[in-house]
Amino acid sequence: MSRTRLHTLENPKSPVSEAFRTLRTNIQFSGIDKPINSLVITSTGPGEGKSTVSINIAVAMAQAEKNVLLIDCDLRKPSLHRTFTFNHLNGLTNILVEDMEYTDVLYEAEEIKGLHVIGSGPIPPNPAELLGSNKMKNFVEKMKNIYDMVILDAPPIGLVTDSAVLSTIVDGTILVCAVGEADINATKRAKELLDKVKANILGVVLSKVPINQGGYYRYHYSQYYDSSYYEYERTRKDNRRKKRGKAK
Repeated sequence: MSRTRLHTLENPKSPVSEAFRTLRTNIQFSGIDKPINSLVITSTGPGEGKSTVSINIAVAMAQAEKNVLLIDCDLRKPSLHRTFTFNHLNGLTNILVEDMEYTDVLYEAEEIKGLHVIGSGPIPPNPAELLGSNKMKNFVEKMKNIYDMVILDAPPIGLVTDSAVLSTIVDGTILVCAVGEADINATKRAKELLDKVKANILGVVLSKVPINQGGYYRYHYSQYYDSSYYEYERTRKDNRRKKRGKAK
């Protein structure tokens, strides 16, 4: 098992791990009226840390004695197999296309009780159609009846439609944005795409936030912002600016 992205396992007392535990709590409280049992985690563009966030949320939930299934739904550039070091050539696409049993492609994560992973499987020529199929929807529903939480690591929504399609079959969606890397217009566009399909956007995770600790800057994952609160705050600030403008 590769350790590079397993912050919550390798350094459970670090600020990064605590941030993921806070994120876990925020997700749980997002489902007061309707439990959140399935998530899509996506980003605006590539390299913003959405797979790292997916992995560490999954680990944090498993550490809270939840049965968690993490699925690599990036059928264009899969990466979860690199962290968990398993053969990804048998995975999700085999389940959807060949009707293979999920137990035949299931990977049980070492040292993390309660966490199972399914790789991408062979790269298909039509990822969006496959992920938007009734088979995929039925598969996610089946997994929700078996696991406490199903997490879909999806491709960047700014590049392809796969994440928007997946967001319609889960309970909530989280958008990961890297500080200093995510383009503000692309991020707005990503939110508009999710709004168009009526995705339940739980919030935004800011990744790669530099923290000055002991004279060194470290990357801090998962500063979480609830989307509804963010929209409320932005509207309130806009109204204040308008009032100041009229006063002048």
